[in-house]
Amino acid sequence: MITLYGITNCDTIKRARRWLALHGVDYRFHDYRKDGLTETQLRAWVDELGWDALLNRRGTTWRTLPDAAREGIDQESAIHIMLEHPSSIRRPLLDTGETRALGFSESTYTELLG
Repeated sequence: MITLYGITNCDTIKRARRWLALHGVDYRFHDYRKDGLTETQLRAWVDELGWDALLNRRGTTWRTLPDAAREGIDQESAIHIMLEHPSSIRRPLLDTGETRALGFSESTYTELLG
């Protein structure tokens, strides 16, 4: 089962969901905030994709964190931030069951999903 991870009100999520619907892709949507995220799952993504790729440093959540939390960030502190503030995880994260892809790109989705 294909799963799209993110938050409901994100514009990029809305574009990804429109693309999936337009192309008839059956998927499940998992909202980080409403449905939660386990540390085990997040650590698996970090191992596969890297914490730096997963941490959204361009969003409002990151900018509102205290300077002390943003300075000297490393893998463990990034994981802590992402677990405490799920909207700080880059989105969307598309999980095909075999492959994970961050962000939305029509070409990447076409390549992964046909």
